[in-house]
Amino acid sequence: MFSASSFRAAYDEVLGQWPRAEAVDLATPYGVTRVNTWGPAGAPPLVLLPGGGATSTVWGACVAAGLGRDHRVHAVDLVGEPGLSVPAPGRAVRTTGDLVGWLDAVLDGLCPNGPVGLGGHSYGAWIAAHYAARRPARLGRLVLLDPTRVFAGLRPGYVLRAVPVLARPTPQRIRSFLAWETRGAALDPAWLRLQDESVGFPAGRPVTGPRPDLTGLGIPVQVLFAGRARCHDAGRAARAAREALPGARVDVLPGVAHHALPLTGAGEIVRRLTGAV
Repeated sequence: MFSASSFRAAYDEVLGQWPRAEAVDLATPYGVTRVNTWGPAGAPPLVLLPGGGATSTVWGACVAAGLGRDHRVHAVDLVGEPGLSVPAPGRAVRTTGDLVGWLDAVLDGLCPNGPVGLGGHSYGAWIAAHYAARRPARLGRLVLLDPTRVFAGLRPGYVLRAVPVLARPTPQRIRSFLAWETRGAALDPAWLRLQDESVGFPAGRPVTGPRPDLTGLGIPVQVLFAGRARCHDAGRAARAAREALPGARVDVLPGVAHHALPLTGAGEIVRRLTGAV
């Protein structure tokens, strides 16, 4: 049974690993959105969206690896997903248009006066890509970390493994699935506990839809695929990304799995996003 107090304790434990973060709650038409912020006030803003079932706290490893030195990082809890965002009664996010309207309000609250960098992991990257396709003028940069259903579909074997976990999640099923997908990677125990406590979270249905059309986007794009991802073939997805976005920087990070990317791949992510490689 879901316990709000246990979830909050686990959330705070992971957030406590960050350098001191500033929490802000933003009003949007779809509810109040929690954002955890770190970095110099005058630095270029970078808004980051987590994958499905994750929270803004997943970006802590990237912040600790130095992402907040050169950026004002705004890590967002998705409305309708686990986290501290609170959906508005009777106003669920159901379509890609709703997601765009929600992100419009988030960016209005965070960075109203200029272009902003927008990034995401997995489902969060899918959301970011759809936003970029519809609002390219609002963005100065797009960052897609192992995006799902953007350049390639999901492998059937991955879906077969994921469906029972999504249909009837338990801490044991989640940990077993993560161990399989990450090929036994050592994951932060506090983060795993938060995944345990997310079971039963009163979440809405994730939005589904077609792949975003990124043709002629006209803004800098970076795409980083997890070389050991089980959700798709990283090499094929990277080739599709290069074909769709000829001017983008597309890399494959070897040795890292899909779900572990923001955690175990944090150092490489920061090096690529800050131009160190």
